[in-house]
Amino acid sequence: MYVLIGGAGLVGLSLAQKLVELGHTVAVIDIDPTACRYAREQVGAMAFEGSAVSTEVLLEAGIRKANSLAAVLRSDALNLAMVTLAKHYGVPHILSRMRHPDFAEPLRLAGANHIISTVELSVSTMVNAIEYPQVESMMHFEQGQIEVLKLAIPNNCYVVGRSVAEIAQDSRFPTGSLIIGYQPHPHENLMIPNGSTVLEAGSTVLIVTKPGSLHQVIDFIEGCK
Repeated sequence: MYVLIGGAGLVGLSLAQKLVELGHTVAVIDIDPTACRYAREQVGAMAFEGSAVSTEVLLEAGIRKANSLAAVLRSDALNLAMVTLAKHYGVPHILSRMRHPDFAEPLRLAGANHIISTVELSVSTMVNAIEYPQVESMMHFEQGQIEVLKLAIPNNCYVVGRSVAEIAQDSRFPTGSLIIGYQPHPHENLMIPNGSTVLEAGSTVLIVTKPGSLHQVIDFIEGCK
């Protein structure tokens, strides 16, 4: 996959690094020659020095062949301009960082498939860390209608030694919730469990649930015998 990234700041370079590690071909555009040199020498991405909202630079960077484009420039206005140009040149998958919520609708209308609000994401992450300190990580889907949480299984809790099927049939386990991932040990790979998978102490589970069931899920999983 050929991915074009507008902006070689911390987010842009970190994104480029991850994508290169995953085997994608990545090109970064930035006006800073030092950032471009770092992208080439340290990240392993192609880098084009110039404005990410310049048609000349975008064409040189190969926007016509890009499979995806990420606009992570220093302002919402620049991101909006880049998204508009990406749509014009037919990039099939466009994502943009957004700082101010007033730009959500303009970015969507301009053609952004995914809009990531850095402020909302940071606040949401901190709120979750405060409200659910025992949850290792949490993700929101469908505008917060679905939650996926990563939860460690403590020693001597009720679910230790019980199968996924037993847990699902327990009346205290919230209806509509589902264990979708299981990691027996931190150094082992995450697996998709089946009904016969038995939960061990010290393992980790991924659970999908509704926001209103979060506390109930956590209380059930961490409940002592």
